[in-house]
Amino acid sequence: MSSSDSMSTSSNSESTESERSKDRRLDGEGTSSGVVTSGMPMEIVREVREDPPEELEESNWPAKGGYGWTAANVRDQSSLFRWSRLLNSWLNCTPVISKGVSGDIVSLERVSAIDLVCHGKEGAIENFFYMYMCHFSQLHVRLSLDDFTMGVLRVLNVAPTQLHPNSWAYLQAFRILCQSLYLEPTPYAFLYFYDTRPRRPATWLSLISRPSISRLDAFSQFFKHFKDGYFKVVVKEGGKAHFLNADGSTKFPFSWTSNPSRYKDMGMEVLSAGDKEVVGMLLKFVDKLHTKGLVRVYNLMHPIIDIEGHMTQSGKKNLALFQTLRKEMAAKAKAAGKTDVPNLQESVMEVHVHGGTKRKAELPPRPGKGKDVKKVRAAQLRTGSASGAGSANGEKGSESGLIELPKISVRKDISITLPDTIVNSIDNMHAEHIMCIRDSLEDEWCMPPLAKAR
Repeated sequence: MSSSDSMSTSSNSESTESERSKDRRLDGEGTSSGVVTSGMPMEIVREVREDPPEELEESNWPAKGGYGWTAANVRDQSSLFRWSRLLNSWLNCTPVISKGVSGDIVSLERVSAIDLVCHGKEGAIENFFYMYMCHFSQLHVRLSLDDFTMGVLRVLNVAPTQLHPNSWAYLQAFRILCQSLYLEPTPYAFLYFYDTRPRRPATWLSLISRPSISRLDAFSQFFKHFKDGYFKVVVKEGGKAHFLNADGSTKFPFSWTSNPSRYKDMGMEVLSAGDKEVVGMLLKFVDKLHTKGLVRVYNLMHPIIDIEGHMTQSGKKNLALFQTLRKEMAAKAKAAGKTDVPNLQESVMEVHVHGGTKRKAELPPRPGKGKDVKKVRAAQLRTGSASGAGSANGEKGSESGLIELPKISVRKDISITLPDTIVNSIDNMHAEHIMCIRDSLEDEWCMPPLAKAR
């Protein structure tokens, strides 16, 4: 053997021994060890999976059959929320129940490894339906669903997850717009602005805007990465009145259907008098309204003020028309003695401020007119000036009449531990997905579920 071969063999042997020695050190040190790479100390973290054995075992269950009538991309999509710890982590930072509604009406549960979003009840005793994570985090849907929302699902003959999220955004924007104008949203008035084209095999149903009369733009051109975020909403005894009829039937389809309703160029003749009033009022707007802006209003403290802001973005004509129509409709609703219209009988507007407290700005209705939004600001500023009268002696006066955002403190001593599967998924994540997550977090003002769980 030549000297060069001898040196190569010796070098390989030393390298192999060095690798084995390093492996033994890593194994002996447990979950973390210090490693120097390019002169920089790095920490290697290893995590042992702690998912319950029964959840791991479900992966071996046989798949459910009989759903060939659904598209392959529907049947091929499993849920992230088959892991209970992931669902609980997400629920800790995302509200899903409407204000003033008891949390005992439903139970939010994970799905099994073989449960698909298109699956039905399949002999289960409890009544349940599926919802997507984006329904709550991005579209601000809350449970229980109101009559308008359930009516749209019933008329379209689709389950909540069968209606595409972009179409849910139209529904949410239409609802808040009608409420701001003292109008009662109705399913047929809403569907008058859209066509539907159900596909075979069945897939997510999208509402197609009618170009000549549509008044809402698209929430997102490409609403992606929602399909793997579904979980189970189980109706409890206290929630039956919300979701079930007196005879026990459901108020809307709880599971996917093979025959969603088809609509094409709906005519005015099929609308009721109430439907025509809503349609006629919205057709007065000239420019298209910003759907995403209207949807975000659900998560803001001053809905009417923020709606006016979005009206300004879509055109001054829309803003002037909105203010005029709102005053007219407020007077009309009051004259008719309606008490179930938002912002009609309320005399106090509550503002959430730093520290979890509330400031109330007295805002009595003007005689014969609706509430003046400008007086909201004035009342809040008066409250702020009264509490901050220190500016006269050189101190900075309080501006608490304006919206106060919670202070954010940053900790730098947090040890972050992530399993390899999550690290790899982040490395392989598309840019569009990261942008969707960012928009969702901006809407919710909360940390992502994994960060919340640390």
